[in-house]
Amino acid sequence: MGFGIYARQLRERRREANKRYSIRQTAQRVGIQAAYLSKIERGDASRPSEALIRRLALDLGEDPDFLLALAGKIAGDVREVIIQRPILFAELIRSLNYIPDDELAALVRKVRNHETLRKRLTLYSRHPSLTDFVLESEIHG
Repeated sequence: MGFGIYARQLRERRREANKRYSIRQTAQRVGIQAAYLSKIERGDASRPSEALIRRLALDLGEDPDFLLALAGKIAGDVREVIIQRPILFAELIRSLNYIPDDELAALVRKVRNHETLRKRLTLYSRHPSLTDFVLESEIHG
């Protein structure tokens, strides 16, 4: 399913529960003309900008990365990370293509937890006794 069709279906589902999701009101909230939003939803407009897709995602309660992907785009911050180490990230992404979603989600949690621990250690590095405490609490749960 394409970006425009999905966005229209999402907006229309929201409108069933709340009349403020008319095409006119939604367009006004995201800062565009209703005619342009209508063209986007019909697939008659070129792909909208990342900023507009993010505003639509926020307004419609959808994940911005998901809507960006439907529009054939990648978030700018993700693009910058990939550009910094293109070979490594290309290999990583291609390797992850065949991993089941539950295993991939577990990997993401593990990476996030490691990043959280690293931030804590950096914060407490000025206090060695606190660093030891953080490490012990992370190891022993």
